[in-house]
Amino acid sequence: MEKLKKGQIYEMDIVDLAFGGKGICKWETPKGMFILFVSHTLPGQKVQARVFKLQKKHGEARLMKVLERSPLEIETGYQEVSGAPFARLPMEKQRFFKQRDSLDQFNKEGHTEVKDLFSDYIASPMDWGYRNKMEYSFSAISWSHEEDKTVDTFGLGFKRRGMWWCVDSLVKPSGLFDERFETGLAKMKEYLEATGLPGWHAPKSHGFFRSMLVKYSFHQDKFLIALQTSSDGLDQFSLPDFIDFVNTLYPKRIAGVFHTLNEGEGDRFDYTASASTLIHGEDHLIEEICGLKFKISLSSFFQTNPSSAALLYKSVIKQCEGLKGDGYILDLFCGTGTIAQLLAQALPEKKIIGVDIEESSISDAKMNAAENGIHQVEFHAADVGKFLDEHPEYQGKIDTVVLDPPRAGIMAKSLKKVIELGADHIVYVSCNPSTQARDTTLLKEAGYTMSHYHLVDQFPHTSHIEGVAVFKR
Repeated sequence: MEKLKKGQIYEMDIVDLAFGGKGICKWETPKGMFILFVSHTLPGQKVQARVFKLQKKHGEARLMKVLERSPLEIETGYQEVSGAPFARLPMEKQRFFKQRDSLDQFNKEGHTEVKDLFSDYIASPMDWGYRNKMEYSFSAISWSHEEDKTVDTFGLGFKRRGMWWCVDSLVKPSGLFDERFETGLAKMKEYLEATGLPGWHAPKSHGFFRSMLVKYSFHQDKFLIALQTSSDGLDQFSLPDFIDFVNTLYPKRIAGVFHTLNEGEGDRFDYTASASTLIHGEDHLIEEICGLKFKISLSSFFQTNPSSAALLYKSVIKQCEGLKGDGYILDLFCGTGTIAQLLAQALPEKKIIGVDIEESSISDAKMNAAENGIHQVEFHAADVGKFLDEHPEYQGKIDTVVLDPPRAGIMAKSLKKVIELGADHIVYVSCNPSTQARDTTLLKEAGYTMSHYHLVDQFPHTSHIEGVAVFKR
């Protein structure tokens, strides 16, 4: 028995998983059993972790090193990266934990009926290489696997888990993104390092190369690349030569190249139109889902896993088709208007209204709808809460609301305004069962009853999952 101390490193046995993908360690102390949550760990592992938070009944620790692998783990052939903590778990085990932990979130909120309403777990059609977007970081500090420590050298890859100042260079594909693109990253690192310009030194807040955002269209088999740098050294860097290099490295696969300037000292990357300049090719990609084409610009949101998104959207459309009503369908947090347009395609007699705060997404949505020949959709760039205030004319005319909010869920005051619309049905799509369970409480208090629930896996090898719930008033 040992009393835990904040800041200390301990060896721990991981015995289970908690919601959000955190491993559970049960630590015996003089006062009894204490629970530690250790991120990015798996049941059956023995790990080294540093305690950073201690509360009365539980604490949290950061993984430092895996000392012994779990018997559940398998070899993948891909490089281990921080963005795929479940990669070494077989898919059936990933499904078990995601389904169990998602339904547990509703049980904790007292919604025990959801377990009986649960109908299906829809798997991603692609287990590997499913992402259409990836962000890679540069650094002047890299992780050496041979020396098991940080070294002062040029790095291009992903941030080392728990080390915001250090990059773990990608030497082979991660398994999450296009394999041929990631195979070429070693050559890109070599090319950029040879310029003599430094990667970003986060502790000192200086350097030239900052990050690189890459978007991919499965439909076109093409990439948009945005290279983000500071201005210090830009006069020594040839953007035309960089364009030639990437076109040679990925022949006939480059749709467009942007240069993005970032003069901030922090580590937050910004690829907005005001910060980015198109230096080659097209400023967008075209993706196809369920027979419709969608324009994807650099800063607009689009579902990360298009093949799974198609199944998610089909399941949402199926739920909406089964709901009776003569009023409008309101699609809130509509992004580039994917659900709204598919609803219009499936229900041509209905008027659809799409709302999202991102002007670039709404601009893309309007263009996409025109290109797809869909006319009964009306799009608005507005905050959801303010839009509902500014358009009281929809009161009593909305029979179905489709909600697809960010991971944090919908703010209580905005959800109350949705409830005040008096819609007969709410179809709530969420990438966070925890906030979805929380919001279910407010909906039930307002007189809504859940009639259906299913899960869609859009994020293999992570703890994330999409839930679709249907509520009736």
